[in-house]
Amino acid sequence: MTAPQNDGKFARRAWLRALERTASIERDAVPLAMLIERIAQERGEAPALLTRTGALSFNALAARARRYTRFAQGLAPGETVALMMGNCAEYLCVWLGLSRAGITVALINPRLEGGALRHSLELVHPRRILCDAEHAPALEAVRSSMAPPAELYVSAAARTAGGQGAARSLESELERLSDEPLARSEERTIPLEATALYIYTSGTTGLPKAARVSHLRVLQWSHWFAGLLDTGPGDRMYDCLPLYHSVGGVVATGATLLGGGAVVLSERFSVSEFWADVVRERCTLFQYIGELCRYLVNAPPHPLERAHGLRIACGNGLRADVWQRFQERFAIPRILEYYASTEGNFSLYNCEGEPGALGRIPPFLAPRVPVELVRFDAERGLPRRNADGFCERCETDEVGEALGQIGPDGRAGRFEGYADPQASDLKVLRNVFATGDRWFRTGDLMRRDARGFFYFVDRIGDTFRWKGENVSTVEVAEALAALSGVREAVVYGVAVPATDGRAGMAALVVTEPFDLEQFRREMAARLPPYARPVFLRLQSHIAATGTFKPRAQELAQAGFDPQRISDPLYVQEAQTGAYVPLDAARHAQIIAGTMRL
Repeated sequence: MTAPQNDGKFARRAWLRALERTASIERDAVPLAMLIERIAQERGEAPALLTRTGALSFNALAARARRYTRFAQGLAPGETVALMMGNCAEYLCVWLGLSRAGITVALINPRLEGGALRHSLELVHPRRILCDAEHAPALEAVRSSMAPPAELYVSAAARTAGGQGAARSLESELERLSDEPLARSEERTIPLEATALYIYTSGTTGLPKAARVSHLRVLQWSHWFAGLLDTGPGDRMYDCLPLYHSVGGVVATGATLLGGGAVVLSERFSVSEFWADVVRERCTLFQYIGELCRYLVNAPPHPLERAHGLRIACGNGLRADVWQRFQERFAIPRILEYYASTEGNFSLYNCEGEPGALGRIPPFLAPRVPVELVRFDAERGLPRRNADGFCERCETDEVGEALGQIGPDGRAGRFEGYADPQASDLKVLRNVFATGDRWFRTGDLMRRDARGFFYFVDRIGDTFRWKGENVSTVEVAEALAALSGVREAVVYGVAVPATDGRAGMAALVVTEPFDLEQFRREMAARLPPYARPVFLRLQSHIAATGTFKPRAQELAQAGFDPQRISDPLYVQEAQTGAYVPLDAARHAQIIAGTMRL
């Protein structure tokens, strides 16, 4: 039996702990790396980071980070270094050490390559790029076209062979640097408002955007969740989410380390190995996204699925239909669901454990965190305005776009924006309820019930979520249109039963004969797996509006049912990646949830 989840007393205590923890930020006013170094003086050889290949104690984590701080001494504060690695303990050492030197670290998605990778790098103009050997070829392929080319450091000496401009060995550079405590002359005073990280987000349209994340924001995330989760030295956080994301890379790690606990890092999520990992490593916390919970619920019984010591599962995107099955089957005492975005200026927390809700803002915090839902004009893609030119607040249970007020003091409701000022400006809505006010546009449609709980409805615009990632329809369509035999491409998301988010579907106008296998190979070289369309619809032409915009909404509504659509339909097999005809039998399997996508 699980403990009663809907506990008002637990919620109040969690809120108060979070407020107490974040109050310490002003007193300390130092970057996260320095706080972890202080904790290392207390925790010493206690484990900080655990992986399948080894462990780093708090002392070792602090020492390794200091080497990276010294590695950055030749760079000026505010310059950028790009980091592109898979999940590993070294990842945390890199950005903690570099950010302590005042360097902004751009966390690059290691799945990217080609044009998307070049775009992500050019947004931030890195002086140096640090990567592992696996991802060096993709970086070398685009680095030469950057102006000026960044210095490339690879964590494998074998990659250093070559002529002028060749990659350098990261290990060789670090070995000559001391890991002893920094001398006063080596320390830099880092303003909390300075940018610590660039974390990439798809936003609502276009290519990835580099969101600015200040040292203040890193500390707020880490302390806030340390308070909500009540992390302590006995805790172990299971973290299988990508470290280049804010949740897996900052929230899960920072909150646990600040409490003196250990982070168990997994390279990737595995349904078959999950419970064995959690039990073997004695994990007490689990950072999820909703899709992972669904995978676990749909998996066959595991002998260790109730033998764990988890006390809280924390994350976002857990739908109501999975929530209760997940909690009851696996005996999870508490679930802490929340809503947040990397660049957003407010968050919602479901401390009460209300299934399916994003959370609510308690009355004592409402003045500090002004959040409103406004009526949305789907035809124009903007919040609706009344005769006076102001937005209209939604009634109870009415769907609208969520906005967070940008405070005038620079910290309340802080919106730090993107590396691209124009992209930042597009996220700010002005003159919303009064002349001169400014509000952050989330791009999310929500509703709020009579008790104040917010519920997610859908994304606005050209982005949908699949496999826990935001997928830009514009970016994918542009990539597909460049492939052999493709004349036109429209991309959209379609709802699939028993899955979270929306699966990608592409309507294509192609030349004859059309080689599906060549299409798949070329697409795989341009797009990461989560962005590749699951369904294809081949058409002779694509209907457009009077302003020549494709009728993507009508295509999405038609879905992928072969009994309703006469055009040729294909579905991508999960195991082989090949596209096969989508007939009535396969459609029935998808609807029943027996065909894995």
